[in-house]
Amino acid sequence: MRGRAAVALLAAALASCSGRGRTAELLQEALEVSRESRQWPFSVLVDGATFDVTDARAFAIDEREIALNRMSMYRPPFRSPRAIALLDEFEYRSFTLEVRLMQTGREYGHRDLCIVFGFESATRFYYVHLATTPDANAHNVFLVDGAPRRNLLPPQESGVDWGQSEWHKVRLVRDVDEGTVRVYFDDMETPVLEARDSTLEWGRIGFGSFDDTGRFFHPTVSRAQYRPVDPEGSPFSPSGAAP
Repeated sequence: MRGRAAVALLAAALASCSGRGRTAELLQEALEVSRESRQWPFSVLVDGATFDVTDARAFAIDEREIALNRMSMYRPPFRSPRAIALLDEFEYRSFTLEVRLMQTGREYGHRDLCIVFGFESATRFYYVHLATTPDANAHNVFLVDGAPRRNLLPPQESGVDWGQSEWHKVRLVRDVDEGTVRVYFDDMETPVLEARDSTLEWGRIGFGSFDDTGRFFHPTVSRAQYRPVDPEGSPFSPSGAAP
């Protein structure tokens, strides 16, 4: 019964038209019910969510899509993605994220799109870098921890084929208790990247790129441990932006 109650509360949250505050309140109630039942089976549709972005001029965001249309002028404190749109209101621990990606830039070795997770601050977070040609700095799972990003895996044997104007289904599964991160690209049976790390636990989720453009359609977070977060101001300091 508790599982059904949580689902009902979540459905009400997603259907709510009374603003972000009421949605957060309903989702928090669902969270409390699911915590008592020790289950996390719920899907959070990201439609209509709000975002913190590194450069508002670079992004166009509507109810179902995040479009990165130009290079971000943000300069991060350490070597890491320059364009990030970070989901507001909640941070996540273990979760499954599904999203459709389209890379809209030119073809070259480091042609990329990124998924950010475990985001605590602009100096502490993970990101997945999906790129055409792998090396030590591309197509890997990376950790930014008060220093330039470091790869959690050795260079991979192959990258991804973005094609032109093609949508690709991507799934990211994070299990903090196991310390695993698995990333699937089109083939939902075999991960293209699989890493282990337990440095960071809770954090926000986001989407972006190092230097490229692309589209992120209909992201959905499911089987998630999540909690409300209310950061003061943007995590991307104005001092980090290029003049």
